[in-house]
Amino acid sequence: MMAFGGNKEGVLQRGNFRQYIRSYALVIIFLGVCAIFAIASPTFLSPTNIVGVFRQIAINGVLALGMTLVIITGGIDLSVGSLMAITGVVSAMILENDPNMLAVALIVGIGAAAVVSMWTAVLVAKMKIAPFIASLSTMTIARGIALVLADGIPHTIKNAEYSQIGNGYLWDASLTGGVGFPILVLILIVIAVITTIILYNTKFGRYIYAVGGNEHAAEASGVNVVKIKFWTYVLNGVLCGVAGMMLAARITSGQPNAGDGYELDAITAVIIGGTSMAGGSGKISGTIIGALIIGVLDNGLVLLGVSSYYQQIIKGIIIAVAVLLDMKTKKR
Repeated sequence: MMAFGGNKEGVLQRGNFRQYIRSYALVIIFLGVCAIFAIASPTFLSPTNIVGVFRQIAINGVLALGMTLVIITGGIDLSVGSLMAITGVVSAMILENDPNMLAVALIVGIGAAAVVSMWTAVLVAKMKIAPFIASLSTMTIARGIALVLADGIPHTIKNAEYSQIGNGYLWDASLTGGVGFPILVLILIVIAVITTIILYNTKFGRYIYAVGGNEHAAEASGVNVVKIKFWTYVLNGVLCGVAGMMLAARITSGQPNAGDGYELDAITAVIIGGTSMAGGSGKISGTIIGALIIGVLDNGLVLLGVSSYYQQIIKGIIIAVAVLLDMKTKKR
């Protein structure tokens, strides 16, 4: 009996250990990647580089948070990069006319991305068009709008306060040995807190999960599926606008070709973070860690002198592995 009891206890312990590993797999992977690059490159753990990594992931982090909401509903949005470009162009052109209209430039720029995202929202929610096709349409339209508005050329942002959003710190970095806290990172933290509250502490957030888990069951339970999908895509558009504002401030110009390819990093961060492409499950914390993993990979590979071409190959492999793991988990 004692032997039997001991064996049972061992099985339970092994089960608990596996559950622990699964629960903290992302954190373990992140720390493992950091350890590898710390050994391979002596500059990886320098304070300046660490701050640079966090600043680097801030824009993609905001994009990925919006993408998380969309993917939880069972959708996807390929237009995020184009929406970012619209925000940058609109903001820059407003400031060209009057450099003092900072608030107007921010509000109208972000609002422009939200308005254009309504095209995807209508196509997906009301017209029942597949999100991939609908957002592909919006991606093309939005990029065209950005090019038309900007006349195909970059527009310099003529406002120092706007530029500070992308390049400034909360305090003078020289006072702390050259290491400051980037404003971009603060924006990411604020957006992460807001999306966390929306997703976990509001009826709207619960309905997002319900729609992604089983759309027909949610509708039968009284959930207005059309409304939830519509406003999820619009909210994603708002976050694309915020990310576009951050990027424009970082490069100090509104460029009609800005944000090209950003959808890949956003989707990768969400998938690595454990959000199911089938919808119905996902965590904000997972997406943040996913964005950190992508940022650390990009930074570490650059420090090691790996070509950006190979970086794209590595990201593609990561996406495939993450989806396969998600499928394997769903079968259990």
